[in-house]
Amino acid sequence: MPPVPVGPRPLSRPERAVLECVLSADFAGAPALRSQLERTEVVARWAPESVSVDLRVREPVRHAAMASELVPVDAHVHDPSGAYVVELLVWTDEGATLAALEYAWVTDEMPTSLPAVDHVRISPR
Repeated sequence: MPPVPVGPRPLSRPERAVLECVLSADFAGAPALRSQLERTEVVARWAPESVSVDLRVREPVRHAAMASELVPVDAHVHDPSGAYVVELLVWTDEGATLAALEYAWVTDEMPTSLPAVDHVRISPR
């Protein structure tokens, strides 16, 4: 299914909180990616009801120098019983700018909102 374009809009509070949480880990390129948050916009949803989104960073921007397009952070979400239910993935455009926030769920139902950051456990890969 192709992405669903949205007029560029600012990050929502939950989107920003999740990105800040994931980017709080210590890895090469993290400071540059964190500096991009003020200039990051949502430009598409991955599906009509999806919370996964494509991102664009407005110029001028401080580019990260990462070897991978995937931010090297494990960001797992556990429900109140401790069961693993979601992985959050942050993608970059050729390791330079923020490009997507993916909510990869392992439950039967597609989630309709991002998790609270106090349920996210992060660790560098």
